[in-house]
Amino acid sequence: MGDERMSTLEFLGAELRRARRAKGLSQEELAQRISYSSSLVGMVEIGHRTPSQDFVARVDAALEAGGLFERLLTLVRADAAPPWLREWISVEREATLIRWFEPSLIPGLLQTEAYARAVLRGGRMLRESEVEQRLTSRLERQAILARESPPEVVAVVDEAVLRRAVGEPAVMVEQFEHLLRLTEQPHVTLLVVPADAGMHAGLAGPFILAQTPDGGEVAHMDSALKADVTDRPDDIASLRRRWESLRAETLPRRASRELIRGLTKSWT
Repeated sequence: MGDERMSTLEFLGAELRRARRAKGLSQEELAQRISYSSSLVGMVEIGHRTPSQDFVARVDAALEAGGLFERLLTLVRADAAPPWLREWISVEREATLIRWFEPSLIPGLLQTEAYARAVLRGGRMLRESEVEQRLTSRLERQAILARESPPEVVAVVDEAVLRRAVGEPAVMVEQFEHLLRLTEQPHVTLLVVPADAGMHAGLAGPFILAQTPDGGEVAHMDSALKADVTDRPDDIASLRRRWESLRAETLPRRASRELIRGLTKSWT
């Protein structure tokens, strides 16, 4: 690892390896005791896979660790989101309405695990442990869609998003089927800006508008280096105009779903 800082996920893995060896167990023997595969044990030990709550509970019992690994998993989850994203996650959790435009990828709240992992691995900019930690954060953020009073989510994507291969074809099929299931719910809408719209207001870049319980709005804009979160009235007003311009270009909800359903077949 050189001078690179050990992530909390890598630390959990190192502690698992140390505790397993202290008990005189091989990866295969521990795997048998906890009813998981030895390959998964190995991946967790090198920080290439985030373990589940069930996995660490079984490890704690098998290694008589007194809840150590459940506590470490809590730290992994708390540390999963990059610092520059944490402010936005707090906004997202409180939002009553989320309006999200993406010109390049499926919005993070709507991504499957396989699609999200392929996105995070793309470009080879992150270590595998960083991929897994950010994946953990992304999937946990999606919990707001399933809570008792979920926010209304309206996502708009460029048609090019649906035609861009991210991972293997099976990843795309699973992602499209997931989108169709999600958009059966009344609080989730996905609209598509068709290719024949040509130039449109969204080509300047992705953005998100979140409405807070008090009726205020906060915006999130991504760049290659960081996220910019703002509630400045001029910025919000500009993004609202951009959003309305985009909505005028989209296919209706039913037509957007039919396009997704049709494109699903192109990936099989």
